[in-house]
Amino acid sequence: MNMRAGARVRLADIAAEAGLSVATISKVLNGHGDISPTTRARVDALLSARGYARRPATGKPRGDLLELVFHEFEASWSMEIIAGVEEVAKEHGLSVVVTESGGAHSLGEDWLEGVLRRRPVGIVLVASAIPDRQRLRLATRGIPFVIVDSAGDPPPDVPSVGSANWSGGLAATRHLIELGHRRIAAITGPEDMLCSLARLDGYRSAMASAGFEVDPRWVRFGTFYVEGGRDAARELIALDEAPTAIFAGNDLQALGVYDAARERGMRLPDDLSVVGYDDIAPARWVSPALTTVHQPLRRMGSEATRMILDAATRSSGTLTPRIDLATHLVVRGSTAPPH
Repeated sequence: MNMRAGARVRLADIAAEAGLSVATISKVLNGHGDISPTTRARVDALLSARGYARRPATGKPRGDLLELVFHEFEASWSMEIIAGVEEVAKEHGLSVVVTESGGAHSLGEDWLEGVLRRRPVGIVLVASAIPDRQRLRLATRGIPFVIVDSAGDPPPDVPSVGSANWSGGLAATRHLIELGHRRIAAITGPEDMLCSLARLDGYRSAMASAGFEVDPRWVRFGTFYVEGGRDAARELIALDEAPTAIFAGNDLQALGVYDAARERGMRLPDDLSVVGYDDIAPARWVSPALTTVHQPLRRMGSEATRMILDAATRSSGTLTPRIDLATHLVVRGSTAPPH
């Protein structure tokens, strides 16, 4: 069957081309479980190829569920985003379903089936990217999504909420320079995550603008977990010309730096100054309290939810491509002038 370019795609046309009933096509769209994987894949391929997209309802979101999907759940960090999402969802009488997809920096393969069965108003994805095939399946169901981009840099056509990673790295390093530090090390996150590279670029820019060279031994790529910060800090403070200050790419790695320093009998901040990134709750609880870059995680969650609800109540279903929120430095007790 040939369909005219630009013509509105009807389920009856898809059903005729697939040799299936309209009821079967509707079951695929609504996530019913009594459809074989082969049939589901064939219908999805046709829907995508013909450019079918369900038009969202206008005026009021469909349903009463909002889906929040993490590629990986980390309690202290993730709870900030959950709080932001729930705050806005509650204002609109929506319940939030939280899912972990189990991917490494990105979404796994199995999360989408459950989401499609629940048919939420929309989806807030805490991940670096979403595969094209998953994007197409959501589009054919008329389910809007927004990525909370704390880790990477989604394509420009993917709606996302992020923060100013480069500026955060710059502010953290400038604070240490203004205190009088010259030997400043950086432990950023994994080398394949753009937020790691952006924060490291901010560090390098601050050092360069102050006229300081960066010893290559002072730069380490970590894991964004406590263990990664501890391992990298052990290597740094064992150097002949050890740094007097360390900018850790996130708060969890900064806590690892605390552990490594105390293993060597170092006092913070007398012997070593430390700056983190994120401003999660433990940053305020440790001793000394951690100087860190505040990443507005809660607001990132709330802004993403507002974008979803805005798209769900407009006939176009279009979303703002990208929102970047400002970061700022929070000075506490872990930084001081060097001896």
